[in-house]
Formats: sequence, C-alpha cells, structure tokens
Amino acid sequence: MNPIASTLTSIISTDNAVLSWENLTPTQQHNIQQGIDSKSRPSCVVYPHSQAELAAVIAIANSNKWRVLPCGRGSKLHWGGLAKNIDLVVSTERINQLIEHAVGDLTVTVEAGMKFAHLQEILAKSGQTLALDPAKPELATIGGIVATADTGSLRQRYGGVRDQLLGITFIRADGQIAKAGGRVVKNVAGYDLMKLFTGAYGTLGIISQVTFRVYPIPETSGTVILTGKPEAISQAARTLQNSELTPTQADLLSSKLVANLDLGTELGLIARFQNISESVQEQSKRLLVIGEKLGLHGVIYSANQEAALWQRLPEQIHDDVTEATITCKIGVLPTAAVEILNKIEIGLIHISSGLGLVRLENQEQVLLLRNLCQANSGFLTILSAPVELKARFDVWGDIGNSLTVMRGIKEQFDGNYILSPGRFVGGI
Repeated sequence: MNPIASTLTSIISTDNAVLSWENLTPTQQHNIQQGIDSKSRPSCVVYPHSQAELAAVIAIANSNKWRVLPCGRGSKLHWGGLAKNIDLVVSTERINQLIEHAVGDLTVTVEAGMKFAHLQEILAKSGQTLALDPAKPELATIGGIVATADTGSLRQRYGGVRDQLLGITFIRADGQIAKAGGRVVKNVAGYDLMKLFTGAYGTLGIISQVTFRVYPIPETSGTVILTGKPEAISQAARTLQNSELTPTQADLLSSKLVANLDLGTELGLIARFQNISESVQEQSKRLLVIGEKLGLHGVIYSANQEAALWQRLPEQIHDDVTEATITCKIGVLPTAAVEILNKIEIGLIHISSGLGLVRLENQEQVLLLRNLCQANSGFLTILSAPVELKARFDVWGDIGNSLTVMRGIKEQFDGNYILSPGRFVGGI
C-alpha cells in the first residue's frame, strides 16, 4: 500500500474505504482517467462514511498539500476541464443518508452521496418530487448535481439548481465543516454560498449535505410534439412564450434528434404540461391549434409513452456513442435558437433560457459552433470529450473579465489549491 493510502487507512476505520489505484477495477480506472490529465494518476480512492470522516480526510490532505478530486459516483467526472496532478480521489457516495423530509414544509435534507433516483423514490411516497431532471439520474448523486449545476428541461417551470437550493453543508479546504442557508424556504441566514458552490465543480469545497425545496407530483401530464419547417417552429415557440400556456418543460429539437426519437421530420418543438387533467387537456389542445395554423404536424403523448419519450430524450445527448463524441452546453439568445439548431445534427435548446445541449463529432464543429454562439451573445462549454482534445483545447471558452474575481475567490476558499486543480475556468 502506498504512503497516502496507508495514512488515510489509519483515520478511516471501515474496511475497503481506501483503495489503492492498483486495486481498482479497469472500469473504475478508466472513469477516473477521463477526468484527469494523462500525465498523472491518483494514488488511491477514498470512501468516507460520514461528514466527520470526510472532513478528517480533507484536513490531512490540506496539511500535506495532496491534490484532491472530489466526486459522488463519478458519472460526471468527465465533465469540465481536466484535473491536474491529482493525488487522491475522494468519493461521497457512501455519505448518502436522508437527514430530514419535512413533508408539510415541502423541503428535504439529504447527504450529498444519495443518488437522485433514490431520493425521488423517497419523495414519491409522500406525493412529492425534486423538480430537476439531471443526466443519468440512476447514477447521479445530489452533490454531483449541485457541483455541476445539472438541471435539465424542467428549468422552464422551476428554474435551475440554484433556484431550488435552500441550504448546503460543505467541507472547506482546511477540513472544517461549514454551512450556508438553512432548512426552511424563507431563509436569509449568512452569505448566499449556495449559488457560489453550484456549478463550481468541487473547486471551492466538497458538498456534504443539501437542503432542497420540493413540489407536489402533478396530477396529470401530457406532452405535445410539433414538427415542421424551421420558420414555423420558431413562430410556434414565440407564440407559446407569449401565451397564457404554462409548460413545465419546453425545448426546441434539431431535425436529426427528432428523427432519432421517431417524432417526425425537420425541426421540433416539445412542450410538457403538468397540472389537473382538465388543464393539461386544454393547454395541449391550444398548442396543437397553434401548430395547425402554422402548418406543423402535431401529436400528443401521454402515460407510459410520454414517460419513455422524456427518458429517451437526454439519452440521445449524454449516452456515449463513441469515445470521440463531444457533448457541449451552450447558451444563446432564445431568438437565435432555430438558427443554431439548423447548424447541428443532435441538440436541444430551452425556449425561454436559450440554454441547451448539443452533441458534436470533432474539434472543428466545436470551433464553428462556439463562434456562432458568441456571435449571438452566447457561449459554448465542453462537458465531455476525449482527454486528448481537452488537453489541447479551451474547454470553457471566453468568460470576459471575470477571471480575476474567480481566482480571488479560489484563493480565499482554497489557498493551497488542493481541490479539483485545473478543472474549472482559467485552470482554477
């Protein structure tokens, strides 16, 4: 056993909580290598069983200046930049308990390692849900979802991860346990560190516990699909936005994505309505009428067909087709969404926020699309891509004049630069 693993074994009493690199399975090694530079490899992976153990691990790492790559189950380790010179990987997947579910207050507090799918099962027993739809929900952990700001199409109605967070507990780079926010909806205690930690990719601290607001599960759900000419789809999206209709999810879909889902041909608009039965039926009919007037083909999905459709949609983006596949997050003015989708094969863009996900095949496509997004007041960042491409390519793109501020924040939270070094913007 190497020196780092031996030291950590002495402070974690549970068996098999510290695994040397050589004792990892080939699959585990491969998953970790997708998130780190090819010149290094960690000495071990550590699985603390409590927040106290996690704090002890980080404290000793900081005192020795060991570089740490935090993760949950590792489903998003390949997102963002490549972490540099990592000494150990620290997983929160065994810190996964339900702390409190205040059913009447519509809040839930869980440890960061709980899987999203498991939390939804717990909430469903009380007729409630966490209104996020992250990538790979069966694997994604709550801490990982917050660290990567992984929201999905439900932002149309409920906003992003930041909008639903009420409080977090995190381990500082010096090993101290800190808190921000609280467990109630109307809470203004302390600095709003929740927004700072959301999407920070584990560079400021390791999230160990989270409190979310939750919502009642809607009585009925129905999804309308409109397909047809780009101009008509664009007009339908504008009409939907300016109408009294209230979809919980609404995305524009590229033509190949429409075809892959067997929804029709050309571009698509997908809108989901969730409410009482009468409201869902009425809103769905109104959107169909809008589509008919514009010469679009329309169809309504419900029940199991609808659930399967919304499960398959993100899989078209995030499931790895080949090792060379590149997944990107983009943001543009909503008015430019159809123009962007006409330039790519696989992608979707939310009609209100202009945020979207696309799948590309090579660096040239990334450059062309990034330039197009920036010309439309937007951005393109790479989520997943081959390690070789990330090593020579700017994953994050132009971030304006904010880098100095970001580096100052990093210095305040992690002066020794031990947490996810190199993974965030500007090599932070």
